[in-house]
Amino acid sequence: MKITNANENKNNSIGPDIWLAGDPEDLKKWMDKGVKGIVTNTIVLKDMTDKYGSIIDLTKRYLDITEKKIAIEIDGHSTNELLDIGEAFTKLSDQIILKIPMSEHALGAFGELKKANVETFCTTIFTLNQAVLAANSGVTHVLPFCEPFLDVNKDSTELIREIKNTFEGWKNRPYITAALVRSVATAHKAILDGADGIIIFWPVFEEMIKSKLTDEWNKTFLDYWNDIYKSGNLEGLNYKP
Repeated sequence: MKITNANENKNNSIGPDIWLAGDPEDLKKWMDKGVKGIVTNTIVLKDMTDKYGSIIDLTKRYLDITEKKIAIEIDGHSTNELLDIGEAFTKLSDQIILKIPMSEHALGAFGELKKANVETFCTTIFTLNQAVLAANSGVTHVLPFCEPFLDVNKDSTELIREIKNTFEGWKNRPYITAALVRSVATAHKAILDGADGIIIFWPVFEEMIKSKLTDEWNKTFLDYWNDIYKSGNLEGLNYKP
């Protein structure tokens, strides 16, 4: 699977990427609804391995439901440990992306993984400095966290704007992929502020589809459609109200 940078993706795509998180059984129904792929984190992995067993078997479950990219979060105490653990996953499929928390060890791993043509996410980004260091190490995506800033009474997407402004004009810049987006409101802000993509749990995705006004107008249009059916003017179409 070819690795693209953010500028290449922008030229070839039609909008910010939407990545989903959650139980593989819950994600099945959403994978053909325009999402970019699946993203895990250690908390999700703990819950899912408690439910399904080994992390390798869990990864295979994700692979079984889609041909899209799957980001598996890994952790470790050294660069070599991260690379060894990461290799166990990348051997499973070229769909796998390695997601690693920001650290000195991670910075060392990103450069080696770039040489191996492995796509990477740097998570737990809370400062512009961290984003710049991760970018220069060769990471494919920087993941600024959003909603934890609300806990300290700060703007949830200010960091996205800072990173976007700093990376503006850099040809091979990484993706700015918003993480810890737990609500429709934060998703809206992240997209508006220029994120190349957002990571959300599937219930937020489902909620993003909806609008009270959309529901009202959809009902109006469906009522008229049913009237056309009742008049016999949908003959030849496979429709039943």
